[in-house]
Amino acid sequence: MSNALHLGEADAFLTRHLTSDGFRVVSDEAPPDLALLPDLTELDEFRSRHGDVPVIVLGPPESDTVDRVRAFERGCDDFLARPFDYEELLARIRAVLRRTAPPEHELVVAGPIRVDLATRTVTVGGRVVRLAGKEYELLLKLMTDPDRVFTKEQLLREVWGFMSLGRTRTLDSHASRLRRKLQEVDEGPFVLNVWGVGYRLLTGFD
Repeated sequence: MSNALHLGEADAFLTRHLTSDGFRVVSDEAPPDLALLPDLTELDEFRSRHGDVPVIVLGPPESDTVDRVRAFERGCDDFLARPFDYEELLARIRAVLRRTAPPEHELVVAGPIRVDLATRTVTVGGRVVRLAGKEYELLLKLMTDPDRVFTKEQLLREVWGFMSLGRTRTLDSHASRLRRKLQEVDEGPFVLNVWGVGYRLLTGFD
């Protein structure tokens, strides 16, 4: 969806060209992604209605360095004095939107399995799979290299932090539960036990 811009004053020229460049010019009631305000007097009222929305002040021709500094001190994101070149304004709008856009969630993907690292959400074929902590960490480790067979020693050391391995069924029990939970929402087996070696991820079944 295109970004929504609020204009602090009616401006047919800006409305026409910003719309032509793919933006939506919205009314005062609609929440915008960025506002173009004619001066600082509207800033507090605007923020009281819409929250901490990015703002570019389009100051009067007599604006000087003091005006720009005060605008930045009040929390504005950019300042441009009139008259200005439209292409420069357009570049500044896009730069502010890039800087203030929320970070995209980092995704790890292997076949139909997707993991959103920010929310720790695991989906298989678009369906959410709820995993316990170590099941989630084991899946992430296997997803780092889906074609690789990880030895039991590697997984116990890197997922559980075991330095002295001894005899333990911890890995096998977690791998079994992880396999079962993934298969409950899609065909599997997904987590493959390579006998005598360890485990690997299996995301293609042809």
